[in-house]
Amino acid sequence: MSSKETATSNNASKGRHGPGRIKLCYHLAISNAPYILLAPMAAALALRISRLTTPSDLSAAARATVADNLPVAAAVAVAVALVAAACLARRPRPVYLLDFACYKPGPEHVVSRETFMRQSAAAGVFTDDSLEFQRRILERSGLGQGTYSPKAMLSSPPCPSMAEARAEAEAVMFGAIDRVLEKTAVRARDIGVVVVNCSLFNPTPSHAASIVNHYKLRRNVASYNLGGMGCSAGLISIDLAKQLLQVHRSTYALVVSMEIMTLNWYRGNNRSMLMSSCLFRMGGAAVLLTNRGADRRRAKYQLVHTVRTHHGADDRAYRCVFQEEDEAGCVGVALSKDLMAVAGEALKANITMLGPLVLPMSEQILFLASLVGRKVLGLKAGRPYIPDFKMAFEHFCIHAGGRAVLDAIEKSLELSGWHMEPSRMTLYRWGNTSSSSLWYELAYTEAKGRVRRGHRAWQIAFGSGFKCNSAVWRALRDIDPAQDKGGNPWVEEIHQFPVEVPKVQSVAMQ
Repeated sequence: MSSKETATSNNASKGRHGPGRIKLCYHLAISNAPYILLAPMAAALALRISRLTTPSDLSAAARATVADNLPVAAAVAVAVALVAAACLARRPRPVYLLDFACYKPGPEHVVSRETFMRQSAAAGVFTDDSLEFQRRILERSGLGQGTYSPKAMLSSPPCPSMAEARAEAEAVMFGAIDRVLEKTAVRARDIGVVVVNCSLFNPTPSHAASIVNHYKLRRNVASYNLGGMGCSAGLISIDLAKQLLQVHRSTYALVVSMEIMTLNWYRGNNRSMLMSSCLFRMGGAAVLLTNRGADRRRAKYQLVHTVRTHHGADDRAYRCVFQEEDEAGCVGVALSKDLMAVAGEALKANITMLGPLVLPMSEQILFLASLVGRKVLGLKAGRPYIPDFKMAFEHFCIHAGGRAVLDAIEKSLELSGWHMEPSRMTLYRWGNTSSSSLWYELAYTEAKGRVRRGHRAWQIAFGSGFKCNSAVWRALRDIDPAQDKGGNPWVEEIHQFPVEVPKVQSVAMQ
C-alpha cells in the first residue's frame, strides 16, 4: 500500500471511528475556552494601554524602574534562575522506545485446533469429558489455525522436560532480542538495564542471567527477573525500566516479555485449569528503551504514563487466577468464576487513576457532572457516564487474554470494532501469548500503517494477583511499515487481515 493510500485510509478510519460532530464541537469549545474568554479581555486591555501611553513610554518606564532597583532586580533574576534550574533537575527524564520486536516461531511450531486436540488425546491423561470440554473451548476461543506451540507439546507423545523448556525460552528470548538489536543498531555492551518477565517458568540461573551470558553484557549491568506476576507483567517491566532509567544516566534498557509453555501444559481433568491450557500459545517480545536525548529523533515512541493498580488485598481477587495442584496432584492454573467480575473492578480502578492524566477537560466535566448528579443530587435515571477514551487515544492495545475479556472491555469502554481489531486479530493469529500480546497488537497497528506522529496508544493488561496495569505512549514520528527492517511478525501477511472470526469454529475430531 502506498503512503498516499495509507493516509487516505487513515483519514477515512478516523472519520468513521472518531467522535460525533456535536461532541467534537463541544470538545473543541471546552479545550479552547481559555483562549475564547481571554481574547476579548486581552484586546480591551491592549486598546486601553495604547490610549494611555506609547510603547516608547513603557520602555522608558521599565528601564527607569530597573535602574532605581538594580539590587532587587538582580536578586529576582537569580531567584528565577535557581527555581528554573531546580525544576529542570527534578523533572523526570523522558523515556523513549527506540523499537521493539516480536518473536515469530517457525512453521514446525504451527498448531491448528485439530492438532491441539490430537495431541491432547495422544497424551493419554485426559478423560473423554475433558477432551470434549477442550474441544468446546477451542471452538469458541477466537483462536485461528496458525498459532504456535513448543516442540515438546507437538511431539508424539508430548515430552515436556527442563531441557525442552530452556530451549523454548532461549529461542523466544534470543530470537526477539536479535531482531531488536538489528533494527536499532545498538551494541549489546551498551545496554545498562535488563528486565525479563516470565510468570510460570523461572529456572536457575534466571532468564536475565541467560541473556547476560549469551550477549556478554557488561559486569555492571542492572538485571531483574520478574516471575509469577501474570499477563500484566510486561507493563510492570516497562514501569520498572522507566524507574531505573531515572537513576542510570544515558543508557539503554532491554525489556523481554514472554511465557514458556513446555512445562506448564496442564495434564489433569479439572475444568477450571483446562481453560488456560487451551488458550495460551508460544510467543514473546523484546523492547529497547533509552533515556538518551540524542536518540529521540530516531525513537518511535515516548512513554507518557504508567499506571498500576493492585487488588491483592481482596481474597476473591487474589485467588481468581491461582496456580495449585488438583485432586490428582497435577499442577495447573485455576481460573475462578469471579474472574470477569474482578477484572471489571480492576479496570474501573485503573481508569479512575488514568482518566485525570489523559482525558481532555471536556470529558472530565461530563464525568464530574454525572457523578455530582448521582451522588449529590440523587439522580438515578440512566447509567453513570462512561468517559469517552477515544477522545484521549487513537489506538488501543488490550491484552488478548480471551474472547470474553475483549467483549467485556469493548462494551465497557464503548469501543468500535476498528479499535478492537488489533486485539482480536492478535488473539486469532497468535493466541494468548501472555504479557507479550500487547506488543503483537502494537505491531499489528504499525503494519497497517495507522500510526502517525502525535498519536497516542493505550496498552492495558490484566494479571494474577489481581492487577490491572496501563501504559500510554505518544508516537514521535510516522511509522512506515515499508521501512521496517524486520521484527514485525505481521508484515508478510498483513494484507490478509482483518478476518471475520465466527462465534463458533468447528473442530474436526479425528
